[in-house]
Amino acid sequence: MTSPHTTTDAPTTPAPFGAELRDVVVRYGRRDEPALDGASVTIRPGTITGLLGRNGAGKTTLAALLAAFRRPSSGQVLVGPADAMEDPYENQWALMHTQLVRESGDVWGDTEASDSLAYYEAVRPHWDAELAGRLLDELEVPLDKNPDAMSRGKRSAFGAVLGLASRAPLTIFDEVYLGMDAPSRYAFYDALLRDYTEHPRTIILSSHLIAEVERLFEDVVIVDHGRVLLAETAEQVRSRGVSLTGPTDAVDRVVGDRTVLARQRLGGTTQVLVEGALDPAERAAVKDAGIEVGSVPVQDLFVELTRRRTDRPKEAS
Repeated sequence: MTSPHTTTDAPTTPAPFGAELRDVVVRYGRRDEPALDGASVTIRPGTITGLLGRNGAGKTTLAALLAAFRRPSSGQVLVGPADAMEDPYENQWALMHTQLVRESGDVWGDTEASDSLAYYEAVRPHWDAELAGRLLDELEVPLDKNPDAMSRGKRSAFGAVLGLASRAPLTIFDEVYLGMDAPSRYAFYDALLRDYTEHPRTIILSSHLIAEVERLFEDVVIVDHGRVLLAETAEQVRSRGVSLTGPTDAVDRVVGDRTVLARQRLGGTTQVLVEGALDPAERAAVKDAGIEVGSVPVQDLFVELTRRRTDRPKEAS
């Protein structure tokens, strides 16, 4: 396919990509089970979006569609700047500007890491060699070693570096942190946020370590059983509930019949996470009772929202 964006010269950096799925169904396997089943979502350009879901929810399939690794059975997939979105499948322009990094790192495993590095540098028009070199040193990734011979953590770190250094207008990290130790994961998160701030683009970050990465999220998409259960700003998600911390008797009186997402008790103090927002009058009354009001972590809301749907049959991803 020849895109109207394609040129023979080195392209200028396009605007951050947006992405859309419109009633997308993806079926595969002998049982023809849907990995995505009528999924619709819009990813805002120029944001860091958390893509969340339980195992088998459809996250990996969604990421693969956006990166043109597969095509939908039905429905429409679009990526690109807001005013020029296109079907990414077999679309050279979209492929040039979209980078998907999965847990495997998507590298050649049986040749030196430097070979994969050279390949990505050649095919990514906005590649930043200086950033790649700095991160490879920081994460201690050996370029003279085959990725297959690396530890799981070093291979994951290598993939993370390739994703960041690509500077692709749409960059997708699908569980790329797996195997990294805690210092390496936090170095990756910090590098991602720093480079995103300096070079805005659209980043989709799929992760099970929600408590670690939710500070990065501007938007949140939750996929469950092949459908998009929620797509909101991170602030909207957090406003779906509140935390209440104070003397146990006072907290219990305030909670009443509200849905409790989680409860912790230490001595005479209790913290509960409850569903729903407090109106101004309720918030004032709670504070007058000596109870501290806070926001609810995205992870706790994710667990509760998906827990309610576990009675549905599980589908492949």
